[in-house]
Parts: sequence; C-alpha cells; structure tokens
Amino acid sequence: MSFELFVARRYLRARRRSFISLITLLSIAGVTVGVMALIIVIAVMAGFESDLKNRILGVESHIILMRHGGEFTDYKRVMDIVGGVDGVVAATPFVYSQVMLRSAAGLSGAVVRGIDPATAGAVLPIFDKETLAALENAASADGGGESGMLLGKELATNMGVGPGDSLFIISPKGMLSPMGHMPAMKRFKVAGLFQSGMYEYDSSLAYIHLADAQRLLRMNGAVTGIETRVADVYQADKVAGRIDEKLGYPYWTRDWKKMNHNLFSALKLEKTVMFIILALIILVAAFNIAGSLIMMVMEKKRDIAILKAMGATDGSIRRIFVFKGLTIGAIGTGLGVAIGIGLCGLLKHYKFIELPPDVYYITTLPVRLEALDVAAIAVAAMGICFLATLYPAGQAARVNPVAALRNG
Repeated sequence: MSFELFVARRYLRARRRSFISLITLLSIAGVTVGVMALIIVIAVMAGFESDLKNRILGVESHIILMRHGGEFTDYKRVMDIVGGVDGVVAATPFVYSQVMLRSAAGLSGAVVRGIDPATAGAVLPIFDKETLAALENAASADGGGESGMLLGKELATNMGVGPGDSLFIISPKGMLSPMGHMPAMKRFKVAGLFQSGMYEYDSSLAYIHLADAQRLLRMNGAVTGIETRVADVYQADKVAGRIDEKLGYPYWTRDWKKMNHNLFSALKLEKTVMFIILALIILVAAFNIAGSLIMMVMEKKRDIAILKAMGATDGSIRRIFVFKGLTIGAIGTGLGVAIGIGLCGLLKHYKFIELPPDVYYITTLPVRLEALDVAAIAVAAMGICFLATLYPAGQAARVNPVAALRNG
C-alpha cells in the first residue's frame, strides 16, 4: 500500500466522533441516494423505450419499400430482389388507404391495410397463424359476398361490433356515374380482433385480404408497397440503403427509426434530461465531500506540516486528500449501485407499482437494466467526486509547514 493511501485510510477510519465525521457519512449517503435514484429512473425509462419499440415493431415492419408516383404492379419481381438483399429475413406486399367504416352503431374513419396472409406473419409478429388463417378463409374469391376483416380492439368497441358481426367499408376510390363520383362500398365480416397495446393503432387500423383491398380500391392487381423484416432491427437503416442501391429510382425506402424519429428522439432527450437532473443529487453530495475535506485540511494543518517536515511532497499531500474523497465517493457509488440493482430486480419480478390501465398502455413499470447505463452512472458519480476533491487537496498542498507548526 502506498504512503498516501495509507494516510488517507487512517484519516477516514478515525474513531473520534466529530462534525467532520458526520459530514462524511452524509456525503456517502448523498452519493448512494443519487446513484440509486439514477439507476432506477434510467432503468425504468429504458424499459418504457424498449416496450414501446417492441409494440411499434409488432404492428409496423422494419422497412417499407414504396415507389415514386404511387402504386406498382410488378411487386412479385421486386419482392424477389428484396428477399435476396443481405440482412432481409422476409417481405410481404401491402395496400394502404384511408376509408370510412359503417356499422349499425355508427360511422368511423379508419386506415385499412390489405395484407397477404401467406407472407404477412413473417413480417408482422402481432398476427399469429390462427388469426391469419381466419382472414384467409374469410377472403372472398371473386369479390362477391362478405369478406373477412381484422379489427383493432378499440376500433371494434367504438363501432359496436365483435367477431362474426358485419360492417361496411366505404372507400373514396369509387366509380363515375351519371350522378357523379360514387364511393365504393363493400360489406365485410369481422373475422377476428387484434390488440397491440398502442391505442393509436388499436383505434384506427383494419386489416383485410390483399385481393379484397385491391378490388375495393380498384388497383388492378397493384400494391402500395412492400414491408420488410430484417435480422437486426438496429441495422435496418443499413439494410434499407442496400435495398435502395439494388433497386434504384423510382423506388425508395424508410426504416422504422425514420418513421418514428420524433418519438424516439423525444424519449432519448427525456432520458438525457432526467440523467442531468438526478445527477444534481450527486453534485450536492460532492459539495459535502468538498466541505468535509476543507474542514479536515483546517483541522489537520499540524499533521500536514509534520508530514512535509518528514519529506512528504506537495503532490503526496494532494493525493492523500484526493484518495480520501475518492474513497468516500467509491463507497457511496458502490452502495448506490448495489441498492439500485437490487430494487430494479424487485420491481421487475414482484410488480409493486401498478399503473392505471385507462391512462397507460401498460399496467406495471417496465424495467430494463443495461450494463452500459450502470457503468455510465458509476463513472459520472466518481468523476463528480473526483472534481470535488481538487480544491481541498490543493489547499492542503499549499500549507506552509513552518507557519503551521509555529501557530499550532
């Protein structure tokens, strides 16, 4: 053990009760509370972000491919090309349009998406095989009779319908008649309901068979675009770039990060702001550390003078007080990390805090503890504690041994 660390430990473990010892304990407690609060809050916010991302990607694909100028008919050839791009797992065509839904209970606007049940399951994980099979079986082969439809749970509640009930889709893409433009209208049967957990999706989305959507919207076998799923969601932008290079103009792509850029940017900014705000707790504890060290320098001037008289350099004196402050910070940081991780584990497994389901899309706090976040918090806490030791350590190094011994 070095000479400076030995003296620092002796000062820290002094048995004599004093006001300085009380400030030292309060400093440790302050760092502990700050680190613990930071870990818990950042873990909860990371859990919210992860849960939100999973729910969004359950309804949306990782990449959408569309064509400048609108719909296109050679989508099967394009799908073969997209499927051969490195990183692409699956692809499926889709049709997209805004429509009106009419039931016996009322009228509501909605977004209808035509999907291919044979390939949609590999791209949109919100649908299981049974739900897609129900849509496939309820599809109309020639456009006559009732076709199947999958409705969001909230939308079905607003429309007052359930599985087996019928409603009408009214599309603005109708036909011209002697009386003017007449909207297209077709009767559909609710083949099933889905629930993504996101009110925006559950209250506005309706899925029908791709062929039914093409007939309803008079698209003559064309599609709006192609949805793609990739192996690594965080590499979706790079895969989208490879697709753009492969197909070129007039095709263009957007990955899920671009489609939800504002939402995830807001979450990232909120996480950063919360980190800064809660770091102020550690900063307050750092002031306590600086205060206790300054008072100790004033109390130990005679000891510092004796050490200098025995040959200790200014650097050695400075390191003694830096080591003491860092030891206080390390103890507080270690306790804060341990307590924070423990409380995160309890929140994750025992669900102490319940959220009102009519306000939030989840019922309990999601917790996602990431090692990188914990490491960043610990490093930031130790950095603040280190900065707090510099001024007191500098004051100790500047003590004049002759004057201190004469006045002591």
